[in-house]
Amino acid sequence: MLRSLTSARRWLSHLSASRHALWLLGLASVLETLLVPIPIEVILIPWMLAEPQRRWRLAGVALAGNLFSALIGYGLGSLAMSQWGDALLPLFGGEAAYQAFQARFLDNGFMAILAVGVIPIPFQTAMLVAGASHYPLPLFLLAALIGRGLRYFGLALLVALAGEAALGLWKRHARPLGAGLTVMAGFWLAWELVS
Repeated sequence: MLRSLTSARRWLSHLSASRHALWLLGLASVLETLLVPIPIEVILIPWMLAEPQRRWRLAGVALAGNLFSALIGYGLGSLAMSQWGDALLPLFGGEAAYQAFQARFLDNGFMAILAVGVIPIPFQTAMLVAGASHYPLPLFLLAALIGRGLRYFGLALLVALAGEAALGLWKRHARPLGAGLTVMAGFWLAWELVS
């Protein structure tokens, strides 16, 4: 593991010397949020270890890329519902079921978006559902900012506190912690839908 970390550091140090490094990180964050199922943490943790003086800036750039793509995803969800809503409504159980879901999402959407922003569930879910249900855009962006901000700046804090051990901690605990938080979020969502 030390060998791979050393080669990753060398590559990231070379990348950091480029004047386009932060733009590339922003683009990687946009792509990760919209398309790529590989978490940005795979790049962020080694980069934050290789460039400790820039860890907060790296977290900020990753967050900015995520929020930019969140706007795109929100727009796509809204567009899909306005263009193909008649065809999609039966998937939600019909107009009445969709209206009930939309009302619940308007009541509890902030917490749902916040939870999806923190836990390792693809954020595409939150963006598309928020757009399709016409959840208020400022509240969507605020929840995304808080949720993803906690995730990226929390990662920077982890690297600052744990140093080299941060990569091992993340590899060891990200999946079980994410699974536990996902189960808790699922139970909460089921409870909200039933009650």
